[in-house]
Amino acid sequence: MTYILGGWQSDFADNWTRKGWDTAAAFAETIGQGLAAVDLEPGDIETGHVGNFAGELFAGQGLLGGFFALAHPDFNGMPTARHEAACASGSVAILAAASEIEAGRYGLACVVGIEQMRNVSGEQAARNLGAAAWAGYEYLDTPFVWPKAFSDLADEYEQRYGLDYRHLMAISENNFANAKRNPNAQTRKYTFAPESFTENDEANPIVVGRTRKMDCGQITDGSAIIFLASEKRAAAYAKQRGLALESIPRIKGWGHRSGPIAFDHKIRASAGAEYVFPQVRAAIDDAWKRANIVSLNEIDAIETHDCFAVTEYMAIDHLGLTAPGESWKAIENGDIAMGGDLPINPSGGLIGLGHPVGATGVRMALDAAKQVAGTAGDYQVDGARTVQTLNIGGSATTTVSFIVSA
Repeated sequence: MTYILGGWQSDFADNWTRKGWDTAAAFAETIGQGLAAVDLEPGDIETGHVGNFAGELFAGQGLLGGFFALAHPDFNGMPTARHEAACASGSVAILAAASEIEAGRYGLACVVGIEQMRNVSGEQAARNLGAAAWAGYEYLDTPFVWPKAFSDLADEYEQRYGLDYRHLMAISENNFANAKRNPNAQTRKYTFAPESFTENDEANPIVVGRTRKMDCGQITDGSAIIFLASEKRAAAYAKQRGLALESIPRIKGWGHRSGPIAFDHKIRASAGAEYVFPQVRAAIDDAWKRANIVSLNEIDAIETHDCFAVTEYMAIDHLGLTAPGESWKAIENGDIAMGGDLPINPSGGLIGLGHPVGATGVRMALDAAKQVAGTAGDYQVDGARTVQTLNIGGSATTTVSFIVSA
């Protein structure tokens, strides 16, 4: 079993260019703050992993594993690797680090998720992000690949089950409200008029297709770091600090599934299936089975991918909170709100907290660990002991889910 000793997250409201930072400076800050947060030294770390999607496109920078030794000389010689799976890059980095620990290669790993995205124009950022679609084959008629792709997902829900836009906006409102409690959220100081969460073309303008401004997650500069340990190393860490091993969060289960890169291929493949994205449901099921979870009642909170409001709408039924196509019931009942039966995105999610693509999976795992350790502060879910993450790359091309417990 792999334990999460803790970690750190940057302020997702930061603009690194305005602060005079490049990716290397942000990486060094993340390492330093992360080590301090968990009371570890660079020499304690045996292996390093980085989740990053598009460093080459946004910053002209690849080979991010090399930033460990740049950040501190004690990392010189340490094995490192960078992992890419679009928005699921951070989760795939965690999977790789946990695999090394479970294989007995190393006892203590550092996982950094990082992305710099506010150093280019919005139009260029949209083009860069489009690299996670099937380049040259899909969405050639729009510069806004992902707003269009998830508009198509909304169309698919409309055709299969019916879809009321008010329910999508209720998701956005909930996530923005949760973000107000999170001191690292990009939107914590944002204010909105009631018309912002309607189909008012001035207050909530159309981006493309069915996707409007308030449907969208917030791309940003950001990083997150966690430290993963074997049971032996976690027990030693706990003993040194007078803690019980049982108090340290651990990854009880995981699921990892992939589908074809093209959105249309996935939709055609699921025609007549119970779920729009069977591979997403399979990743969730795999995580449950590995964690010996038999009912959603055993989960206390969810950190899920809401790159667009409809992505969370899809997640609600794929997680089993409702029957397929009936996510609106959980929304109307208040189940997903703080204090509801299953709070979703108490952090604010990608819509409220922000979405530095390669960092999101690591940030989700960190927030899950905070929740089960009882250290999430103003966005703490009362009594949370088991939290599930659901991290999606591309148009559900890569899906990773973790079950974190304490």
